[in-house]
Formats: sequence, C-alpha cells, structure tokens
Amino acid sequence: MTRKAEEENAPDVETTGHDWDGIQELNTPLPRWWLWTFYITIVWGILYTIAYPAWPLITQATPGLLGYSTRAEVAAEIAEVEAQNAALTAELETIALADVSGNDSLQDYAVKWGASLFATNCSQCHGRGAAGVQASGYPNLLDDAWLWGGTLDDIAFTVAHGIRNEQSPDTRWSEMPAFRDILEDQDVTSVVHYVRNISGQEHDAALAAIGETVFIDNCAACHGDGGEGMRDLGAPNLTDAIWLYGGSVEKLTETVLNARFGVMPAWSEDYRGASGLTQAEIKAVTLYVHQLGGGE
Repeated sequence: MTRKAEEENAPDVETTGHDWDGIQELNTPLPRWWLWTFYITIVWGILYTIAYPAWPLITQATPGLLGYSTRAEVAAEIAEVEAQNAALTAELETIALADVSGNDSLQDYAVKWGASLFATNCSQCHGRGAAGVQASGYPNLLDDAWLWGGTLDDIAFTVAHGIRNEQSPDTRWSEMPAFRDILEDQDVTSVVHYVRNISGQEHDAALAAIGETVFIDNCAACHGDGGEGMRDLGAPNLTDAIWLYGGSVEKLTETVLNARFGVMPAWSEDYRGASGLTQAEIKAVTLYVHQLGGGE
C-alpha cells in the first residue's frame, strides 16, 4: 500500500508526531467514561482528606471535619472487652494464686491473658516460646531450674520486683565477685576445669583436682561445697547441664574473671507507673509461665 493510500485510509485522529519508518502514532483520546471516573476519584480524594485525618503536620495529622480516630476506635473496643471481663479480672485481683487452678473459667482466662501479656512484655528477652536465649543470660522458663524459685508465689514476686534493678527496693539481688584481681591465672584455669568436672563435661583431671581447693576457698560460700547452688542467694547449680551464660571453657573463664550481673526490670505498676502491670496482670503472666511446663 502506498503512503498516499495509507493517509487516505487513516482515521480522523491527530497523531503524536512520532513516526517510525512511516508508521505514525495516533493520539487517540481516552474514553469519556474513563476520564469522568478519574475526575471523580480526584474529587473523592480531596473530600476524603478534608473529612478524615490525612495531612501530616509537625506534631500530628490534620484531624478532619468528622473527628474520626482509629486510636479512639481501638480504645473503645479495648474498653468494651475489659468491661466484659471485668468480673474475672476483679476475681483474679483478689484470689490467691494457689486457688486459681480450682476455677476452670478463671484459670483459662488468666492463662490466655497471660500469654498476650508475655508476648508483649517478656518475649523480647525470654523468646516467644519462653525458652530463653541460650548462653545469653536470658533464662529458659520451660525447665525446672529456677534460681529464685519456681513456685507460683516465687514467679509472681520475680515478675513484680525483677532482678538486680534500681526500681524496686525488694528486687531479687545477688552479686558474684569478679575474680580477675583475686585469683591467679592458673587458679582460674583450674577452677574452670573443676566446674566442668562436677558438671559432667570434658576436663583436665589434674587441673580439676587443683581447682577443687580453689573452689572450696572462693566459690563454695554461695554455690555450696558440692556446687549444687543456693536458691536463696540466687547462686546457680553448677552440677547440671543448664548454663545461663554457657558452660564452655571460654565462657566459664569469662564468668570467673568478670562475673555476671544480669538485670530484669520490675514490672509492677508500683515502680513503672502506667506502663507497669497490675496485680491481676502479674498473676496472669505468672499462671501462664507456670503452666508452660517449668516451675514447681
């Protein structure tokens, strides 16, 4: 087909001016319905930003003429749920922890509530499943090795007052001295091998024999003559396979030289204010942790 024939048969539409080897690009207008739909969405968007919070300012967004707030909506839903559970919450506030297990509905409510509270406040350190972080100072809450006791009352006290913090005057407190400036290097090495011996790990027998005397003179006062630990002092049992900071030669050497001083915050609202936990919430977390399989 000749160019003249192409021009005669071309539709009556302007071109964009683009031409490729004689092929022209038509500037076909958009369908009318599509344009009106587009214009309507623009108008809708403008009206929406006027009616609802939309444009960010320095400290907040524009509030919108309707005064709608997603935060207020969530707060209302939370208040509604709290109102529905008010009776159970009040009962949990006053009942003794040991008596909760005899109330199936209260036990179920407390455990589910405690799971939510644990995920929000405790899982960052103890892990989502409460198994802790191995050799990092965050204890596993699923076993029976509890430095400060694993009964319901013990756990509740620890949650409320924490460990070695500056918030609660009743916080759990113990402090291992750093033996860097107390023991000679050979004494540190020997006592490390003694500890590995009593915990059933690979060790140097000759060094372990020397380390027993070092242990009795410097460590037994807290950990006991046999290394079984003293719960009242928060001194761990050194004869099992559970190591809060690791039981390798390197980790044990670091512990003996520099000591450990893990801190857990006090979660009671008495010390944290509005961001703390109420007595009912502390009991809920306690019941949740205890029923996971650890504790006593």
